[in-house]
Formats: sequence, structure tokens, C-alpha cells
Amino acid sequence: MISKYGYTAVLRVIGFAIVVDALSLLFVGEGIVKVGVLAFTLFLVLFVLYFFRDPARFAPSGDHLILSPADGKVVLVKNVWEEEFLRSEAVQISVFLSPLNIHVNRIPISGKVRYLRYVKGDYLVAFHEKASEKNERTLIGIENGKFKILMRQVAGFIARRIVCSLHVDDIVKAGERFGMIKFGSRVDILVPVQAELKVGLNDRVVAGETILAAIRS
Repeated sequence: MISKYGYTAVLRVIGFAIVVDALSLLFVGEGIVKVGVLAFTLFLVLFVLYFFRDPARFAPSGDHLILSPADGKVVLVKNVWEEEFLRSEAVQISVFLSPLNIHVNRIPISGKVRYLRYVKGDYLVAFHEKASEKNERTLIGIENGKFKILMRQVAGFIARRIVCSLHVDDIVKAGERFGMIKFGSRVDILVPVQAELKVGLNDRVVAGETILAAIRS
């Protein structure tokens, strides 16, 4: 399944490949150059189809669970002070997505979107610790009646296109798709300090399925 967020990119690449291949067949003589052009366009189409893949996911149930919003590797776990939405001490868990990871982002908890802000910024490599403060990003705050979390979709060195389909006051469900960051990126999730962490540094996580933390009442 191809993500709806990638339809335009996929169609553009397929169109580009068709034009280049047609010109190659018409104007390039027989030989290694023509084969090389055809191989390059085939690779390009296959890569874009692979990048925008969007498999089904099955979220574990429980309103005390906080799920990973992204596929990738945990590159940072630290206590921070979050002043925009939580306005309290929090634990930041940062997940780095390489270009080979699935890039569709998913909702970590069921609840209501209470905060949404887009920030222009730089394009440091996404695993850089300062990327959360310096890079282009979208901030999303969700509340479920028991606790609040804040997410940051952070653009990386290559990724310069953040997609977020959410609006303030949207009712969301854990595991639902809500956007993506194209071609390498990072997602931060800030959770209450009382949360019981279920992952650690360098762990691999899966969006909408891996439990990052749990908050017991």
C-alpha cells in the first residue's frame, strides 16, 4: 500500500521516468548508455514506491499507553523542561528515521488535539541534539483527560517537507495516521515524567505498535 501523502511524488517520478525512457529510446543509440538510463529510472521508481510504502498497523489497546509516532531508532532519551504545551518537566524520546524507514507518522495516544504550531527553521542532520530547537518542525499537543503529550515532527538535512493533516480540536485515536516527513527525519515525543519508559537508547521502534511508555493511574 502506498501512503496517500506520497501520491503526488510517486506520480511525478513515474512521469519523469516515462519521459526520460522515451527520449532514451528515441535518441540514444544501442549500448550501455541506454541500459544505464533505463536502469536508473527503474531504480528511481522502485525507491520512491518503497519509500512511500504504508503497511497496516495494529495498535495495542489501553488509554494508559503511549505509542511510538514513528518507525526508526531511539537516539535520545532525556529529561527536559517543556514550556510550550506541557509547561512542566517531561521526558523527551527522540526517534530518528533513516531514508529506508517507513515515514508515515501515527498518533501516540487517543484524545483531542489541543495545540498545533508550525515553526520555520534550519536543516541540521535530524539526529543532531539541537535539531529539535533549530530545525523546521511542527509541534502537536494531545490531551486525553488524564495526561498530555507533545510531539515534534522535525525536518532533517534531506527532508524539507513536513506533512501534518491535524487541526486543533480534532479527536484522534492511537495508531491513526496523521502525516509524514519526507526523506529522512526525526520525531520527538515528550511525555510526563511519571511515565514508565518501555524503550531505551538505540532501540528500534514501530509507529503505532511499539509502546514507548505507560502511565499508571
